Amino acid sequence: MQSRPLLVALVLSAALHIHAQSVTGAIRGMIEDPTSARVANATIDLRRADSSLVRHVTAEANGEFRVQGLQPGAWQLSINAPGFATASSDVNVLVSSTQVVTVTMRLVSVLQSAGVSATASSITTQRIDADSNVHQSIITSADLQALPLPARSFANIAYLAPGTEPVEPSDPTKARITAVSTGGSSGLNNELSVDGADDSDDYIGGFLQNISPDAIAGFAIRTAQEDADSGNTTAGSVVITTKSGNNQFHGGAAFYERAADLNARYPIENPAPNPKQPFSRQNYVGTLGGPVVRDKLWFFSAFEHVHENASIAYSPGSTTQFDALATLAADGLIPGVPFIAVPTFVPIPFRDYFGSGRFDYTQSQRSSWYLRGTVDRYTTHNNLVQQGTLPSTGLRSRNNYLSMVVANEFVFSSNLLGSLVVAGVGLRLTQARNSDLGFALAFPFSSTSQTISGFETYGDNQFATPITYFPSIRNQEKYQLRYDLSYTRARHALKFGVNFIHEPVLGGAFPNKPETLYTFPENPTYYLANPAQFAVDYAAGASTSGVDGGSFSQDVQRLALYAQDSWHVRNLTFNYGLHYSTTFGLFEASGRPQTENPGYLTLQSLGIPLVRGAPHDDHAQIAPRFGFTYAPRGSQSTVIRAGFGLYFDDLAQNGWATAFQAVNTLPAPCADPIQNQGSPGCIPGDSAGGVANLIDPRYRTPYAVHVSAGVQHNLNANWSMTSDFIHEQGNHGYRAYNYTGGTSLFTPQLAPDDPNQATYVPDVNVYHSDNRSSYNGLLLHLQGAIGHRANFIANYSFSKAQTWGCVLGELFDYVNGVCNPLNPFGPGDYGPSGEDVRHRFVLAGTLKAPAGFEISGLSQAESARPFTITTPDNTQRITVNNQPTSLDQFRATPYIQTDLRVSRPIAFSRWPESAKVMPFIEMFNLFNRNNPGANYVTNAASIPNCTVIAPNSANCTATNLKQLGIPAGALGDFFGPGTTVGIPFAAQLGVRLTF
Repeated sequence: MQSRPLLVALVLSAALHIHAQSVTGAIRGMIEDPTSARVANATIDLRRADSSLVRHVTAEANGEFRVQGLQPGAWQLSINAPGFATASSDVNVLVSSTQVVTVTMRLVSVLQSAGVSATASSITTQRIDADSNVHQSIITSADLQALPLPARSFANIAYLAPGTEPVEPSDPTKARITAVSTGGSSGLNNELSVDGADDSDDYIGGFLQNISPDAIAGFAIRTAQEDADSGNTTAGSVVITTKSGNNQFHGGAAFYERAADLNARYPIENPAPNPKQPFSRQNYVGTLGGPVVRDKLWFFSAFEHVHENASIAYSPGSTTQFDALATLAADGLIPGVPFIAVPTFVPIPFRDYFGSGRFDYTQSQRSSWYLRGTVDRYTTHNNLVQQGTLPSTGLRSRNNYLSMVVANEFVFSSNLLGSLVVAGVGLRLTQARNSDLGFALAFPFSSTSQTISGFETYGDNQFATPITYFPSIRNQEKYQLRYDLSYTRARHALKFGVNFIHEPVLGGAFPNKPETLYTFPENPTYYLANPAQFAVDYAAGASTSGVDGGSFSQDVQRLALYAQDSWHVRNLTFNYGLHYSTTFGLFEASGRPQTENPGYLTLQSLGIPLVRGAPHDDHAQIAPRFGFTYAPRGSQSTVIRAGFGLYFDDLAQNGWATAFQAVNTLPAPCADPIQNQGSPGCIPGDSAGGVANLIDPRYRTPYAVHVSAGVQHNLNANWSMTSDFIHEQGNHGYRAYNYTGGTSLFTPQLAPDDPNQATYVPDVNVYHSDNRSSYNGLLLHLQGAIGHRANFIANYSFSKAQTWGCVLGELFDYVNGVCNPLNPFGPGDYGPSGEDVRHRFVLAGTLKAPAGFEISGLSQAESARPFTITTPDNTQRITVNNQPTSLDQFRATPYIQTDLRVSRPIAFSRWPESAKVMPFIEMFNLFNRNNPGANYVTNAASIPNCTVIAPNSANCTATNLKQLGIPAGALGDFFGPGTTVGIPFAAQLGVRLTF
């Protein structure tokens, strides 16, 4: 009798067995007969849909099989065994995950037929995790097109994953590249890869390159625990795979339109009856894929252009201060500036062009290749102009990115697979000032959130914030060679690999023109009433801003080795392995060690034992990983999981770039500056403005310990829930110790109270890796479907993130400092991180409504974020009612936002079945809630209830701390429009064509 395709049961579970940099997926299965006995030695064939790529394996004697290294997408599964009818089905393989399949074979004599077709995968329909202790969510292209995307950033969808939250942009040089916060961090410590190639920015952290959502096939967002093949993270990771072609020509086009008429006002910045600030943005998207040679060579390309004309509309409060400043200039009080123009708004034009092209080639049934190239070029005018700053403080920023990836997968046998990735990434960024006056004026009202707020109210951009300097030029070149071997045998899935990254260019330059920053303790309206005091404070507030001009350059190599195994024993799966990584050249710049830093030589000459040598690469990065999953009594509805692991990640270089810049040239000799005044190689003392920047020689690579446990349970065929507890303990994070010559730093060659201490001893910034932090989170996840019309997910997170800091606290970031370098772990210095959101709730879903309409939405609600109010000079925390405040003691307002999308697909009878037109409208912040997040006024000089005692001292009076909270803008509104997370209501119209 001829066999027919028969399949009684095919149970697919999105069991997330992680493959780190690898962007492939896998299938693990069991083959049974109708009595539940195992079927031995069955043959399994997997054929890629619309492709000639085929994989063949044979099941073990116990009926189990595993196929690894499968490209994400649809595959046709066929299973044959003597005496049984052929079982076949379509299976969706997801990026960085393993599908668990249970197949029940029917006897040949049975004439029944059944089939299970693969359905479009989505984060709202993922099934129980049965194979891994890693915490992750899979975002598919269906999610990216179905759910509303503010600013069309794919990272917005990552907020659907439990344990994530929106985060303010942290990099003024790449303000449009969105980060994702995991584990209470800023997101800069997450590992990022695209098509298996590293996409992490090693200078500041976070994404290196942006990618159009229409080029992405899917990505995995992992919030805790990794297998041994993953490194360079202390929190989570994002693994992205791009779309590929097949034997059918396919593609599409889309247009998005936003305009001021579709936006609500933000009442803080643009209240009525002032004219509404101008705004318009258009996105033009096009994709095309198909065969070059059928069954052999395919292509896929995507292009997107963003044409945005945003603006800054000044608030009445800012305009009042600007007008007062213009009057002071007209009265001749600002040397060399007789006139200051005060516009009602500042245009912020932004143009972005990014595209990608990919070729997939099946060389044989054993060997397949792909080549992918991506470019991104964008320009921003009046960049970094903010609510409290005039146009002169802006920049023209140009960013250019290029990446290339070549990858091969070779099947040595049915059990052995080799994967090769060769990649190159380049970045070139330039920033030019709007003005070139040689100075800037800084008034308290211009300061908003301490995170990135700049100094300037008027004048030249200083390329500095209260916490760090940022370069006017950035260059980065990265080349990667990675090879992985996967071997399956009986119940084991072994994997070994090596990953080598060479960065011959990791550097940039600071502006080379000397600048003077005039910092005032009062706002312009005060000086308008007290003009004589303006000249006094003008002279007293003068300081040299920035660092000496010049470039900094590094040549860094990173090496990682790992071995891991996934061992399946009945109802248990053990995942265990070891990851080793090291770095070479991390502390050399321009080929010179830190012992040639003029600051080091000056301290040696003065006999100050503050820094006793140069830091060295840490070669002891040994990271064990262990985890397990357990299905009680072989249950397919309940899984218990737990894990432990160590995770190392070198700090981003931005925090100590000034120390690298200091060795840009060969230093001159530094003789004892007390006996040899004016020695050319010595840093001058504090009274002359001398500053040294050094790295502590006791550097240790930052690492985190992850401990987690949880349970997943299918409530019924349509609903499931997950509960997880995660603990992350951070060690050796970044902190800056700021010493003041003659105040907190002394030479033993003079008496401590000698007034000449400040004459000879410079200010010294020493960058340490001694910070500690902790994150504890309880994550609840519920997902389900109502019939075939609706899918929903709901997440709730109860968490706490804490760290050490002075006026700012972040986990594994480059911004933390100490209030007192002589007591770096002082009272009040341990507190919440900037992303310490205690409660967070997310609800998302899709609904097929009557008349063919499709509705999707995403709602987020979270408790208030913390912030710190600082003294006028941004170096200390204020006192309230004469009582010291602690790190991030103040809380802002809760963040609540609902985004909604309504679409109506239209198909035409004369068109191919796959072709359709879909008009849509997207509405962001549907209820127009003000969402300042932590963007509050943080400088005591701008808060009415505060009295300035000295530049580093201020006392405020309040019966409740909330009385001191003054919103300064929207969440994330630090780098100007287009970078804001908490936008007011905005509608976006569009249309999409697919075929």
